[in-house]
Amino acid sequence: MRNIVHRHLGKMVAGTAIAVAGTAVMVAVTLPGTAGADDSGTRTGRSAAQEAGAAGAGAAGAGGRAVAPGVVEEAPAEGRKGEGSDPLTDDELERAGKIALSRQLFGSSESVDGERGPQRLGVDLAEPEADGAAGPDAPRRADVTFYDYRDDTLVTRTVDLGTGKVVHTDTQHGVQPPLSRAEKAEAAGLLLADPLGSGLKADYQDATGKALTSPDQLQLSGAVYRAAPGAQPAALDQCGEHRCVRLFPKIKNGPWVDARSLVIDLSARKVARLDR
Repeated sequence: MRNIVHRHLGKMVAGTAIAVAGTAVMVAVTLPGTAGADDSGTRTGRSAAQEAGAAGAGAAGAGGRAVAPGVVEEAPAEGRKGEGSDPLTDDELERAGKIALSRQLFGSSESVDGERGPQRLGVDLAEPEADGAAGPDAPRRADVTFYDYRDDTLVTRTVDLGTGKVVHTDTQHGVQPPLSRAEKAEAAGLLLADPLGSGLKADYQDATGKALTSPDQLQLSGAVYRAAPGAQPAALDQCGEHRCVRLFPKIKNGPWVDARSLVIDLSARKVARLDR
């Protein structure tokens, strides 16, 4: 893996340099007031003092009065409640999560790190009911999604924020929504603790001169992995029913590391390499 990673990193570093150069060119083209710039950074060969004088003259209006500087108004304070189809406020997000997590669900489920309680994935504004009220008077409802690692179940609970009650619960197997930040961090932790993570740690050491001991040292992206016939070892055959992850780690302020050949089964808490 390590040799593959190094070749990949070389490509990624070169690509980054090209991207940076491209960005610099784009900035030079799009910055206002640069047409006809000379080497001194002013236009049409005028001095910086002349430029400043011209700017001051332009700032005065037709009547000779200076133009008042623009004022940026602060965003209005977020209310505790939204209306109609407004995005959920921070208060509503917190309240929906608490309402959805009943004592029974908390006691009978398991999170990604093996603790009691399901893994919360997200909270979203629920779609309005087809026969319900519309506009500002429509009831505010939120869909709270959890993943129960005890039996690999996706649980979605719809909460009525007005009444403070759960109005609908849906459970599904084999449904794999996008990963939460906590799940990606747990996957990285399992990889670092596994012998298959040695290549990642070696490349981190080479790039930074430091030991890689925690997922906090990486920027983590990832995608759900589903088993495909003949595309993986038997250890990953249940991915799709199990919650499995392919990580795309990046060294902070550094290059990406190619770990695409490794899959972390969060349900079984195992790491495997894909067959080539």
